[in-house]
Amino acid sequence: MINNMCCWSYIQYRPTDEVAASAEENWLFRYSHIHIFRVIMATVKPDDRLTSSQGFMCVGFAGVFSKTVTSPLEVVKIKSQVGTFHCKKGFLHSFLVVYQKEGIRGFWKGNLVSCLRLFPYSAVHLSTYKQIIHLHMDELGYVSQWRAIFAGGLAGISAALATYPLEVAETRLIAQNCREPTYRGVVHTLSNIYQTEGLRALYRGFSLTILGAFPFSIGCYAVYINLDKLWRKPQFRFTALQNFINGCIAAGVAQTLSYPFETVKRKMQAQNPRLPHYGGADIHFTGMLDCFRQVIRNKGILTLWSGITANMVKIVPYFGLLFSCFEMCKQVCLYRNGYIVSPLSYKLAPGVDQSMGPTEVEEVKQYLKNRKFQSQQGSRW
Repeated sequence: MINNMCCWSYIQYRPTDEVAASAEENWLFRYSHIHIFRVIMATVKPDDRLTSSQGFMCVGFAGVFSKTVTSPLEVVKIKSQVGTFHCKKGFLHSFLVVYQKEGIRGFWKGNLVSCLRLFPYSAVHLSTYKQIIHLHMDELGYVSQWRAIFAGGLAGISAALATYPLEVAETRLIAQNCREPTYRGVVHTLSNIYQTEGLRALYRGFSLTILGAFPFSIGCYAVYINLDKLWRKPQFRFTALQNFINGCIAAGVAQTLSYPFETVKRKMQAQNPRLPHYGGADIHFTGMLDCFRQVIRNKGILTLWSGITANMVKIVPYFGLLFSCFEMCKQVCLYRNGYIVSPLSYKLAPGVDQSMGPTEVEEVKQYLKNRKFQSQQGSRW
């Protein structure tokens, strides 16, 4: 369940900014999300010095960069889930198997479609979340944690539904051997699936996205209610590093609980009787329940967690790169907006009010520029 979708909504859009922060608000913006990316990125404090487009660009670029760098881990994970190979010599040997069979290119299969999916997912999620959350606000702008869970879950399901065909295409591209490809790119994959298998094939396994959201949310909630005990201080005093660690712990617990649902979903996405080796799936089944039954009976229940090591190893580097890249992009934007003296440091620009928005700063600059020009013209006369 680590689709890691960019969602600037939780950084830029906060419905309770007009009122004091509360514990319910902390829950809403940290742990009410279905996908792990939002669990981490929600800990980034909103910065009014960035425009909406700059914020979206920073998060989008950070997401694409971190996904691209950690793509080899994602490929090994999905291949293990589908059952394309079962490496009994350990996690590290799995990389050697991929390299021997497909070369270095095999580690970045499906990365393009995975990155492309970030942006429509975020757009749908943001618009849906805004509509739902406004319906559940009280007169002061507060939202209860359970209504926040409902809003975040429903928005996540809506976004997943809108972009699910791209996830199916990603699975098919990763499951195939890139040296003997059946599919050639995103468009060809989607059109081929539609023409040969029908529209339903593009949404095969979607019900598991919904079912997997329940154990995922339970895992996040279990971490959330124990954070005070872990750090021995209230949550509003957590540092950025502690929030990062909290997000990684929540990611690990939530993904472990929901992982069997994703494994079965990947098998359902990949299986096709018309493809060589049934699309790479290691078992043949007729539906979701039959897939669970076949996996447990023929492969053992632990097979439902195939690839979990790659998934866990991916968490820290993925979000470390995500934060680092986001901060670098943010510095460039702050320099462009005139708040800092260099894109390589956070040294504040002298004489610039950091509480002003980008538009206000630009207006002040333009005013001072015009005033200086007028004074120069007056001195000439």
